[in-house]
This record gives sequence, C-alpha cells and structure tokens, in this order.
Amino acid sequence: MNNVAFPSVKQVFTAGTNQIQNPSNTSFEPQKSFASVLKESINKVNETQLQSDILTDKLARGENVDLHQVMIAGQKASITMQAALEIRNKVIEAYQETMRMQV
Repeated sequence: MNNVAFPSVKQVFTAGTNQIQNPSNTSFEPQKSFASVLKESINKVNETQLQSDILTDKLARGENVDLHQVMIAGQKASITMQAALEIRNKVIEAYQETMRMQV
C-alpha cells in the first residue's frame, strides 16, 4: 500500500483556473497498484501455507525437523489465513454498505 502516489495540487489544478485537469492513465494506476498489492498479499498467504505443509510432511515422514518449528509454521499459516479472511469480510461488508447507499 506504500506504492500509492497522490498527485500534487499543481498537477490536479491548472495554473490560474480552478478546473480539474484530466490526466491520462491516473484512473488505471491505482487499480494497477491495488491489484499488485492484492496479488502480493495472496502470494504471501500461499507461501506460508506451503511452508507449513512442507514442514508437516517432513515431520510425518520422520525427517529431522523440530516439532516446535512445525507448530510455529502451522500457527503462522493459520493466522495469515484468518487475517486474509477477515480483510475479505471487511471489504465485502464495505462494498455492501456502499451498494445500500442512496444516490
């Protein structure tokens, strides 16, 4: 979310008038950065899930893996998944609230 860049006042308003400029590609740039942040976040959740699965499989096969490392990886995966679900729920709730607004 640190990649979002807001235009300065000089870029938004023309010099000497109060009309808003119509910069090209500005409406696409926030969508692009939001999509990249969303994709990166989903990839991080997936990585923690995969790491937990790998360590659990190694433990089940009897390989030399510390039990506490397996448990920590499992808890990290669980927490990241719960956080992702809560964020999804809040986004859906905000969308539904917006759709209920009268115009």
